[in-house]
Amino acid sequence: MQAQSHTRRRAHKSKTVTPSKPFVPIYEQLVGVYRDDILAHRLAPGSRIDSINDIMVRHGVSRETAKLVLKILARDGLIIQKPGKGSFVADLRPRKKTWGVVLPFYSVQYEYLLEQLADKAWRMGREFHHFVDYNSFEDEIRLVGRLINERYEAVIVVPTQDETQTSDFYSRLSAQGTFVALMDHTMAGSYFPYVIQSYDLGVQRGMRHLAERAGGAIAFVRNEVWADRNVVQEMMEETYKQFIDSERIQSHPIVIDRMNRVNADFLRSESIRGIFCCDDADAVRILGRLREAGMHIPGDLCLVSYGNTELARFFTPTITSIDPHSEEMAETMARIMDSRLHGENTDYCQYVVQPTLEVRET
Repeated sequence: MQAQSHTRRRAHKSKTVTPSKPFVPIYEQLVGVYRDDILAHRLAPGSRIDSINDIMVRHGVSRETAKLVLKILARDGLIIQKPGKGSFVADLRPRKKTWGVVLPFYSVQYEYLLEQLADKAWRMGREFHHFVDYNSFEDEIRLVGRLINERYEAVIVVPTQDETQTSDFYSRLSAQGTFVALMDHTMAGSYFPYVIQSYDLGVQRGMRHLAERAGGAIAFVRNEVWADRNVVQEMMEETYKQFIDSERIQSHPIVIDRMNRVNADFLRSESIRGIFCCDDADAVRILGRLREAGMHIPGDLCLVSYGNTELARFFTPTITSIDPHSEEMAETMARIMDSRLHGENTDYCQYVVQPTLEVRET
């Protein structure tokens, strides 16, 4: 009896108890299935993933469960949801350590801005490329989409000069992990980080300087080679007109839309003693022509340009110019990029740089 009882006790002690499996919600199970298929490349990058209806039918789940599965996959960066088109498998390859800048046109002001951005990118170990869309909103959209698809780490856009054509594109853009930011100006940039300048303040400071020194009418010279509509130039012109109206320094605004109108006879006939140029390059051309015609700068005419590039600093006479602080814009953009690379949220990093007036010989 004793031996038999001992045997029973040993058997009881050696019995294994199997714990019950923890409950896993069906939506988590489905997320796991799709995640495994994506990471194992059974679902190729760029391919369409099951829709809400597909998930409902294939797995026998409710609409809310199917929506939750896609929401979690999108949150985890495994799929890209495109409104009206469906959901697609994200490209999970490493991003290129490359920054791309898209410009509407090439100018001396943008050339200097590019130099500053390139220097910041190289210091951070990044390649740097720029692209010109020739002020075509279709080309801007195409270039931004291309650089995102090529997995650029960052795409910095100086917007096409009529942003009404691109605001819808940016409001719907899925950047797929690429950092997209706007620079220099924006009228519709609330969707992304931006570092821009206050053009209207720059014009006001230049006009205030001319009003104090010119002693006569002040003309505004458009840049006639900027393609198509240019809302920045329109805004600068509107600021000029508001200044003329508010200060009452002459009877009406004088807007010169063609460079060949700027000659000594025209300036004398209109009693023009001050000129505001949108671009340093235009200022150089005007000063050269007037000097050749025998006019003295600043004796006969005061001039202010926008840009403060090397042309303004090195031309003779040196040109009084609005400094947009390209170095500060580039440095601020680099700081935002560095924050993003360290995992910080940059969604609301939006800065406006204040232009200043550099007074020189004109």
